[in-house]
Amino acid sequence: MSKIRILSDQLASRIAAGEVVERPASAVKELLENALDAGASRIEIQVEDDGTRLIRVADNGGGMDQDDVLLCLERHATSKLTEESQLDAIATLGFRGEALPSIASVSRLTILSRTHEATSGTRAEVRCGILHDLHEDGCACGTIVEIRNLFANIPARRKFLKSKRTELAHIEEVIRSQALAYPEVSFSLHIDERKTIDLTAASPEQRLRDVFRWPEEKLLVIEASGGSLAICGWLLPSGTTVGLLRICVNRRPVQDRMLRHAVAEGMQSLLMKGQQPAGGLLLELSPELADINVHPAKREIRFRNSGEVHQVVKNAVAEAVRQQVEQLRSRLFAVPKKEEPVIQPVLRSFITESRVSSPVFQSAEPQPQFREQPPLTTAAIRPALLLNEPKRGGLRLIGQLLNLYLLCEHEGQLVVIDQHAAHERIIYQQLRENYEQRQPASQALLFPVTVELKPEHADILEKKGEAVAALGLEAEFFGGSTWVIKSLPDLAAHLPPHEVLADILDGLAAAVPEYMDKLLASLACKAAVKAGKRLQPEEMLKLLEQMGGCAAFSHCPHGRPALKIFAPQEMEKWFKRG
Repeated sequence: MSKIRILSDQLASRIAAGEVVERPASAVKELLENALDAGASRIEIQVEDDGTRLIRVADNGGGMDQDDVLLCLERHATSKLTEESQLDAIATLGFRGEALPSIASVSRLTILSRTHEATSGTRAEVRCGILHDLHEDGCACGTIVEIRNLFANIPARRKFLKSKRTELAHIEEVIRSQALAYPEVSFSLHIDERKTIDLTAASPEQRLRDVFRWPEEKLLVIEASGGSLAICGWLLPSGTTVGLLRICVNRRPVQDRMLRHAVAEGMQSLLMKGQQPAGGLLLELSPELADINVHPAKREIRFRNSGEVHQVVKNAVAEAVRQQVEQLRSRLFAVPKKEEPVIQPVLRSFITESRVSSPVFQSAEPQPQFREQPPLTTAAIRPALLLNEPKRGGLRLIGQLLNLYLLCEHEGQLVVIDQHAAHERIIYQQLRENYEQRQPASQALLFPVTVELKPEHADILEKKGEAVAALGLEAEFFGGSTWVIKSLPDLAAHLPPHEVLADILDGLAAAVPEYMDKLLASLACKAAVKAGKRLQPEEMLKLLEQMGGCAAFSHCPHGRPALKIFAPQEMEKWFKRG
């Protein structure tokens, strides 16, 4: 007797439901896709309890006649595909014909639908996969689908559901993701008769602001097109600790690690460790260049040329970051040449007396540690304020706060600059340019320093000596485990030689692709002026001047912001004015 049997249609539908309908949010997603494919411009969702008691989705789309209502309840019955070749270029959200029969097999499902040409509609009721009722009924044009007692015949599935709050959060996430992909469609959600989502038709950017509840946030605008790929999106300039990046490909919300990585790479200079991009990214490409038939729930996607897509997305995001920095630079540092600040003669003696022997910000000379300075007296502060007279389009230096922050004024706004973060970015940029051009700025040590290296460090130095030299450090083998350091990178010449060498060797030992960025950032962090160091007025001005000529000056290499701008309105709130 044969051991292999053909499963009944009812059992096969329940098995399929386990793949397609993981939780109530999965059912909502399938119904939304059907409504959008039907051309709906308004979709209303109603949910009771955690979604297992009731899910009701009503749309004003094209609707169905009685024959189509019956056919949509059959497995693998769909209006989206007519021939096999279309599977390689799917342009609709649904295409498998599994959603409704799978949902109907694990719930009590009712469909009420009417086409725009018909005078009455059709009502069908299915209970756990069995058709119980079919008759004409009056209704508005479009389709209403009700799902009651979801997973009633699969109690084990209900036990695996999370809390009511969690399940409802998944439902809201599905709706907001679909709403982002279709900004011209209105969406509303009622949970236990309480409206929680009300999104009217809007532009793509406004829809994103409504979805994320970011009405006033300054956003990075992503725009790029070329060949068969077009990209638009809006991202927060700073990341978040939780994943808030929504991605849509051909108006389909997807989860794709490659695209998330590309966005993170493009925003690398703005993200701190542990932060992730936040916002929305919309991609449009030829359907034949992507395969969406790779996951039962259609959440994943594969690209025919993933490397090219990654590069285009990364470059588009990086260009948006660059433009934002350039706009900020033009606002803060663009000063007409004829209005350059002039140091008044009466202040020359003050500057001469307060100048340290080796200014910290002279990049052509070693960077010495700051010597402690006495607190500035009132007599010293007053001329310091005059060093940078108010200029059109430029910064006016006010002074230093807590030996860490530079306070500046710009067009009535307060600009606070973190001296360490700003200087760290400047040094990093110089190190990076020197390394890429293979023209390291190094400084020979007056007295060479001998160091004892661990075997693993000595091995790295022997194998990657050229990379070490490209950073401006020269070391020669002396014998045994001893090496002699003869020169250091110019910008790190004031640091202990053995620490600089150890950092470089540790960085070169890393196997990650971005090891050089991390190495240069580490060197810049150690070489930059530290918090708690008092700067002389001309050193503050020198730092501002160098910031104006530095790429990505607004953030340190680790993604930490180097400045913060406070508008007059914010300061008025502090003091309860207005």
